[in-house]
Amino acid sequence: MRQRLSSEPDRYRGRRRVPTPPRSRYAAVVTTAFVGAGIVALGANALPDAKSVSPSAIDELKQASITSQDVASRADSADVATRADRGQSKAATEQDTWLLPLHGYDFNAPYGVRWGKLHTGIDLVAPEGTPYTAIHSGKVTKAGWFGGYGYAVIVQHPDGSETIYGHSSAVSVKEGQQVKAGDQLGLVGNTGHSYGSHLHLEIHVNGQPQDPVPWLMKRGVDIQMEIETIYSETPAS
Repeated sequence: MRQRLSSEPDRYRGRRRVPTPPRSRYAAVVTTAFVGAGIVALGANALPDAKSVSPSAIDELKQASITSQDVASRADSADVATRADRGQSKAATEQDTWLLPLHGYDFNAPYGVRWGKLHTGIDLVAPEGTPYTAIHSGKVTKAGWFGGYGYAVIVQHPDGSETIYGHSSAVSVKEGQQVKAGDQLGLVGNTGHSYGSHLHLEIHVNGQPQDPVPWLMKRGVDIQMEIETIYSETPAS
């Protein structure tokens, strides 16, 4: 094997081995993985050598990351609590709402003695087939034929009072069903002991009929003037 002369061209001249990065660069990469986006935000050119990174600065970045996560967690918890409060507020509002049973009616026969007999409710004249709704939330205890009331719906309210909707042409609910104020119960009709198409509305307390006009007036509903007070959720400030 002959020895290479110094005058011979070096076939390997111009080739260089890529130097191994110093250990300090590896340390900086590992450090970046731990401290997260804080150092990344500084930019690649600003990334310091690990030897120049203060341990206290790393601890501060870690603590800032933990604090940020804690704040986000508390914000999520507060949002969940707020939604729960709004749900409870809405449920309470619905339970306090009283509404008219329908609109566009003629107030005809009031509560009181008529033809020598107590008329235990009021009559609201409307075309047959007009939908009527619950004046208040409660449980349907009767939905079907009810003697002289014809097809009727009875709703028992949370305070123990009951509302009877009589002379329907059809009912839209079933016994045992829970309803809210404004839910459709049936259609105005002329069934049972009726003289024409109308909704007969009765309110009972402890089994005794009450005059619906003053009863509903105390609850924000003027049935003679066809005015109702609509309760709504207060917007969050």
